[in-house]
Amino acid sequence: MRLTKHTDFALRVLIYAAANSDRLVTIDETVVACGGLSRGHVMKVIATLGRAGFIAGQRGRAGGFRLARTPEAIRLGDVLRNTEPDFALVECMGPTPDCVILPACRLPRIMGSARDAFLAEFDRHSLADIALDRSAFASPSTMPGAASHAAG
Repeated sequence: MRLTKHTDFALRVLIYAAANSDRLVTIDETVVACGGLSRGHVMKVIATLGRAGFIAGQRGRAGGFRLARTPEAIRLGDVLRNTEPDFALVECMGPTPDCVILPACRLPRIMGSARDAFLAEFDRHSLADIALDRSAFASPSTMPGAASHAAG
C-alpha cells in the first residue's frame, strides 16, 4: 500500500507545527523547512487539516497556523482517514467493482482485513509519537522573510 503525497505532506506539516507549537508558523517557512514542498500542495494540505480540526489558522499579515489540538490528541489513523481519498487496495474494493470472479472471490475479505490492520496500527499512535525537535528542520533564520517572523 502506498499513501498519497497529500497524506505524506500532511504528516510533515503536522510534525513541523508540533515542533513549533509555541508560535504560528507560515506556509512559506513550512515549504522550506519540510524539504521544499510545493507551496500549492502545502496550501491544499493546510486546508484539509483545518477542515478536519487538526490545525487552526489565523489570516492576515501576521497570520499562520498552529495545531488545534495537542499532539497527543491527534491520532495518526485519523490523519490518514482525512487525507487519503480511499482505501480500496484493489479495484474490487472500490465503489464500482467490475470483476467477473468477484461473487466467488475471497481476496477482498483478506485485503479488507489487511487494510483494517494497517489503519489500526496508525490508530495506536499519535502525532506526539512522531514529533521532532525544532532543530531537525531548516533554521527559520535562513528562510525568506525570517526577519518579520523572528518576533513570533
